[in-house]
Amino acid sequence: MRLVRVLLALGLLYPLAGCAPIQPWVKPYEREHLADPIMSLNRDPISSDYIEHVFGTREGAHGATGSAGGGCGCN
Repeated sequence: MRLVRVLLALGLLYPLAGCAPIQPWVKPYEREHLADPIMSLNRDPISSDYIEHVFGTREGAHGATGSAGGGCGCN
């Protein structure tokens, strides 16, 4: 009976261990690697960034997708 109580207590306390405050997994100086275009969910992020740039330059609508620059192509 005592073993059942111990297992029940451990079973109830185990999920609470995930709520303990821990240090972040990614250090601030390591976050630059996560901002790399290769980490994007696109199939080919570098190519899609280029296509967005060309489209924005051609249409004169730079900035609509979050990129900076004007419609002149001089970026």
